[in-house]
Amino acid sequence: MANSLKVAVIGAGVAGLTAARELQRESHQVVVFEKSHRLGGTWVYDPQTESDLLGIDPNRDVVHGSLYKSLRTNLPRQLMSFTDFKFGEKLYDDPHINPGHEEVLKFLEDFASHFKLRELIRFSTVVTRVEVVESAVTAFVVESETSGSSSIEVFDAVVVCNGHNTEPQLATDIPGIETWSKKQMHSHNYRDSEPFRDQIVVIIGSGPSAIDISKEIAAVAKEVHMSSRSTRFKVAKSENFNNMWQHSKINCIKKDGTVIFEDGFSLEADIICHCTGYKLYYPFLKTNGIVTIEDKRVGPLYKHVFPPQLAPNLSFIGIPEESFTFCIIECQARWIAQALSHKVLLPSKDEMLIDVEEYYQEMKEKRVPEHKTHYIGFQTSYIEWMFDQTGMVLEKPLKDMFEYFNQCLMSAGVDGYMDAFSHKYPV
Repeated sequence: MANSLKVAVIGAGVAGLTAARELQRESHQVVVFEKSHRLGGTWVYDPQTESDLLGIDPNRDVVHGSLYKSLRTNLPRQLMSFTDFKFGEKLYDDPHINPGHEEVLKFLEDFASHFKLRELIRFSTVVTRVEVVESAVTAFVVESETSGSSSIEVFDAVVVCNGHNTEPQLATDIPGIETWSKKQMHSHNYRDSEPFRDQIVVIIGSGPSAIDISKEIAAVAKEVHMSSRSTRFKVAKSENFNNMWQHSKINCIKKDGTVIFEDGFSLEADIICHCTGYKLYYPFLKTNGIVTIEDKRVGPLYKHVFPPQLAPNLSFIGIPEESFTFCIIECQARWIAQALSHKVLLPSKDEMLIDVEEYYQEMKEKRVPEHKTHYIGFQTSYIEWMFDQTGMVLEKPLKDMFEYFNQCLMSAGVDGYMDAFSHKYPV
């Protein structure tokens, strides 16, 4: 078969399953490496937590998942679909517009069964090395380990889909935090609120997880104090909880355990929980410096997908953040699969590098920090551009739904956007 390549896909979560489906459609020979015993990636709930609650110890037993028991999606189910496999059409046990993690996992299992993807997956197999073959940039050595036994294979292409919710990013820039003697943890190891009962808790962060966890903890804790470096959040007491406050950034932490905020407030906390996101982490990737990872920027990447010097044979799916994840993953996967089949022609290496440098320069001029390189926001321009590469069109009803969601987020805020969206688009 003229353009059939042997392709390794690393990870069997949303990105890996979607990549496998699109690559299979293009008649490529697909092997999916999944270190867990089941598919689903970050959507597999694991009640276990790591022995090192901050995730600093490199020798700790790593727990891949970061789900807490009560987690629901921060997108409505209508926007968590594939073009030909709709979440909104599936009837599970949960009537909410924002499904729980159990339902998302069922959806992914149904997706894998429907497209016969399970037979492509090697479960309980850890990829330990992906390295460019020195004689050509069109071949990659993939070393993996299963039950203590190692194997080495050569693939024509590799698609990296191992997610970015496993390696904690910590707020280490706060003076005194590294020597604070009391309990600290990262939200990666949060499962439920019970360990916080009757405690004075400081939550560092202001993203969806920080907000969810703060509200859940407030139901049992003595006090909850959220700290944010964002100017979007007003320093104030919560309207919904008598024991919860929003503060500015932490100024410093004293040796006696006193936490002092930049707004002047101070307290003696029992626990600090870092809801500060995750590092992009690819310990297996060996590219001789062609691809680098620095301050949450994987680069250089053309349109957040292809390293120009190794395109299209090395690619990444699912890196963009604060976005319509399922839709973006699908169009990225289709673009990669068709680029490998030569149905889609990428720009030259130099043209792609120029595009990346122009993007970096634009970020610099807008004063967007480097760690937000892959934050594309809840907008449709990237999706439309990506769809266009493979001849697809973002249908108007779906585009309208995306744009209305963004309006709800802007107008109703993090506490009301889901209700506002459901008034126009009920389940």
